[in-house]
Amino acid sequence: MDVLTASERAMTLKRGRAADLYQQHAADAVQLAYLLTGNKHVAEDLAQDAFVRLFGRFQDLRRPEAFAFYLRRTVVNLSKDHFRRLQRERALLRRQNGPEMTDTDQSTRVDTHDELLHALQALPPRQRAAVVLRFCEGLSEQEAAEVLQTSVSALNSLVSRGLTTLRRQVRSKDSA
Repeated sequence: MDVLTASERAMTLKRGRAADLYQQHAADAVQLAYLLTGNKHVAEDLAQDAFVRLFGRFQDLRRPEAFAFYLRRTVVNLSKDHFRRLQRERALLRRQNGPEMTDTDQSTRVDTHDELLHALQALPPRQRAAVVLRFCEGLSEQEAAEVLQTSVSALNSLVSRGLTTLRRQVRSKDSA
C-alpha cells in the first residue's frame, strides 16, 4: 500500500483542482479567444497559454472563485499581445520588402466567412474586446471594464464606437 506524503497529497489535490477548472472553463476561454482573433488555432493556443499562466499562479489567488475573471483578463491580454506581435512582424516585412508590399486583408486569414466575425475583425483590438466582452460574453459594464483594466465610461465609449463601426460595415455590405 502506497502512503502519500503531505506534499504528494497536496500536488494530487492541486492537479485535480486544475483539471476541474480546465474542464469547467476551457470552452469559454477558447470561444472568447476565437471571437477576439477570428482564428480557431490561434484561439486554442491563446486559451492554453492563459491556463498555463494562471495555473502557475493559482495558489496565489486570494479568491479561487475569481478564476474565470482572471482567465478572461489573461485571454484578452494575450490576444492584444498576439496582435501587437503581428503588427511588428508586418512592419518588419514592409521595411525588408520595400513599399510595394501591402498588408493582406485580415478577412482572408479568418477561417469562417461569417459576416459578423469579419466585421469584428476590422475593429481595433480594444473595441473588439469591449464588444465581445459585453455582448458575446454577457459581462456587465463593470465586469468588462475590470477585464480591460479601464473605467466604465471608457468601456462604454469603446463599445459605442465599435457598434457604430459594425453597423456601418454591415449597412455598406447590404447596399453593395
